[in-house]
Amino acid sequence: MRYSLQTPGKRVRPLLLLAAARGLGTSIETALPFATALEMIHAYSLIHDDLPAMDDDELRRGQPTNHVLFGDGMATLAGDGLLTEAFCLLMACGADPALTLLIAGKFARAAGVQGMVGGQAADLMAEGLQSGDDKGVAAADGDTRGDRAELLRAIHRRKTGELLQVSAVAGALLAGAESAQLAAADDFGLHFGLAFQIADDIKDELLDTKSTGKRAGGDRARGKLTYPAVHGVARSLELGRAELAAALAALAPLGPAGELLQYIANSSVVPVFERAAD
Repeated sequence: MRYSLQTPGKRVRPLLLLAAARGLGTSIETALPFATALEMIHAYSLIHDDLPAMDDDELRRGQPTNHVLFGDGMATLAGDGLLTEAFCLLMACGADPALTLLIAGKFARAAGVQGMVGGQAADLMAEGLQSGDDKGVAAADGDTRGDRAELLRAIHRRKTGELLQVSAVAGALLAGAESAQLAAADDFGLHFGLAFQIADDIKDELLDTKSTGKRAGGDRARGKLTYPAVHGVARSLELGRAELAAALAALAPLGPAGELLQYIANSSVVPVFERAAD
């Protein structure tokens, strides 16, 4: 559990939560247990995502994946433990009980079948669909329209976007944000989540293992439904930039918190977009 929690990474989700909370007037000390729990949930998801039954990756953040070092069984348990302990941490953090329960519920929904887990399931079922097999699209998400682009957006929205979106919203909630600020945080997270995943898809398509910390070209090798596979790199870059612009446009009501969130968003995806444009 400690190994995967402490591997080097951007820590985007806890940073978003801390930025929103601190920028709107809450202390780091108050927000830190919630940010830590969020990173524990994310770390669990990466352990399980890397397992042979899922993406079968041997590298994560430039280091051996959990199951490579500790075996499939222990890695599964490490992921289970991180998810469970995340909620134990929240229940014991000493914050306002009603607010803690509200945020814990949002974390659970974002990580569960309506969010990340549901998106991962659809992602697995959609493997191989970039070749144009629209029959499989309905099976992947119950969608009878056979639209790979719409399915792709829905998968990314749930698989990655939900947890990023709830990061900013939770920080705003901890600060007692007004309804307009909560709506702004929610809108920012929605668009930034998509921009972040598009950047990740582009990175996997174009960059080498040393740059990504993961096996280069792994998504294409597994037949993943990604933005470059569906739209091509150039169009994916346009869509990613549009989502980032929409995310940043939503930040005006958040004042200093908006400036912090803008910095995190730009530093997370702009370097990838710039390299893709070269």
